[in-house]
Amino acid sequence: MDAAALPALLRAIEVYRGKVITRLAMKLMALTFVRTSELIGARWSEFDVEARRWNIPAERMKMKTPHIVPLATQAIEVLELLRSVTGAGELLFPGDVDHKKTMSNNTILEALDRMGYRGVMTGHGFRGLASTLLHEQGWPHEHIELQLAHTPRNAVSAAYNHALYLEPRAKMMQHWADYLEMTQRGGKLISFRGGVA
Repeated sequence: MDAAALPALLRAIEVYRGKVITRLAMKLMALTFVRTSELIGARWSEFDVEARRWNIPAERMKMKTPHIVPLATQAIEVLELLRSVTGAGELLFPGDVDHKKTMSNNTILEALDRMGYRGVMTGHGFRGLASTLLHEQGWPHEHIELQLAHTPRNAVSAAYNHALYLEPRAKMMQHWADYLEMTQRGGKLISFRGGVA
C-alpha cells in the first residue's frame, strides 16, 4: 500500500466495528511498527509508561536480542484504553477462548481483509510504510533501522545497539505518531527538517 492510501486506512481503523482489542491492536501496530508476533505477544510487565518505553525481551524478538520501543503520547493513550479492557491479565491481547494464550496472529490480517484491504495491506505492511515515510521525511537511516529491530546478528553489536540513539528515536516515534494523527485528520505535519511531511 502506498502513502496516498494511508489516510483512508487510518480512518477505517478508527471506525472499525469489530472487537475493540483488535482495533486497538491495529492502532498500536501503526504507532510502533513492531512485528505482528511482537505485538500480539506483548505483556503488561514489558511496559514502563512512566519512562515511556516498551522493553521487549530477547526471547520474543526475531533476532533474539532485546528491543526498546519508545512510546509516543498517542501510544500511551492506546495502552490506557487497552488496560481498561485487558489490564487485569498478563497479556495485552489475549485470545477469545483461552485468555492465557495470545490472540491469533491472523486477527489483524483478517480485520484488514474485512475492512477491504485484502491483498493490499497486512500487519507487516505498517513496518514498510513507516520505513518508507520516515526515510522520505529525512530521519537518519540508522535510527529507523534500529527501530525496526534490524540489528546485527553479532551479539556484542546487538547488545550495544539495544539502547543506542534512544533520545532521537523517541523524538522520531513521537513525530511518527503526530504524523499519523494529522494524516488521519487530513492535515499536514511540518517535518523535523522544516519541510511538509
